[in-house]
Amino acid sequence: MNLKLKSALGIAAVVLGAQAMAQVTFYEGEGFRGRAFTTDRRVGDFERFGFNDRAGSVVVDRGRWEVCEDVRFEGRCVVLRPGSYDSLQRLGLSSRISSVRPLEGNRRVAGDAPQPLAAPNYDYRRRSNERVFEVPVTSARAVVGPPNQRCWMERQQVVQQQQGSQSNVGGLLLGGLIGGVLGHQVGGGSGKDLATVAGAVGGAVVGNNIAGRNNGVGPVGQDVQRCETTQNATPAYWDVTYNYRGLDHHVQMSAPPGPTIFVNGKGEPRQ
Repeated sequence: MNLKLKSALGIAAVVLGAQAMAQVTFYEGEGFRGRAFTTDRRVGDFERFGFNDRAGSVVVDRGRWEVCEDVRFEGRCVVLRPGSYDSLQRLGLSSRISSVRPLEGNRRVAGDAPQPLAAPNYDYRRRSNERVFEVPVTSARAVVGPPNQRCWMERQQVVQQQQGSQSNVGGLLLGGLIGGVLGHQVGGGSGKDLATVAGAVGGAVVGNNIAGRNNGVGPVGQDVQRCETTQNATPAYWDVTYNYRGLDHHVQMSAPPGPTIFVNGKGEPRQ
């Protein structure tokens, strides 16, 4: 066997080995729910498997995979690295994948996907070829979250004094002095005395008002924060009880269940 043939066979063996190790699972719903489709090889048309434009989430167990909108790896394509992608919506590929293929080695392509979930949580996802059973739900209780606080800003009028009260005292004295002088010039005898007193009082009032306006005393607009606490009407989760082989099991679910749920042979929920 010549050297070129040996090299070609060696490269082919490496490529086939890398592809055989790669594996990816697609799920119809977000959060790894619903029907699953697993492959360890290239699929040029999902229609052959009844999964065209159906994938809503994906788990890449091994290898890197290129998923494409159109059949035969055409249209917009994105590369997925090992990890869990609980929603293809953020990639613009929800219910739009039509073909997939593994990437050999470190082959570089445009359009690498964002990082997968840092801490994947898909304990309830249905494994490939896993047998499941439909069991009855015996109770479902909605558990609401803590109360919510709603705050807003209101505009209101407040009385504000920008300077000290000493200026007001000065205004009182000055107004009273001027008013008294003017009152003293009016009338005569006891009438002049009364006019002097009245002028002093009236001048003091005017002086106080003038001093108040000069010192910024009066209504001023100001933003005030108001808050109120309301009870949370949105359930945080549902506490669900189901019966499997005569025993009650409990699980917390993010959405209300139907009359039945699916479990595996150990009684573990599967969605």
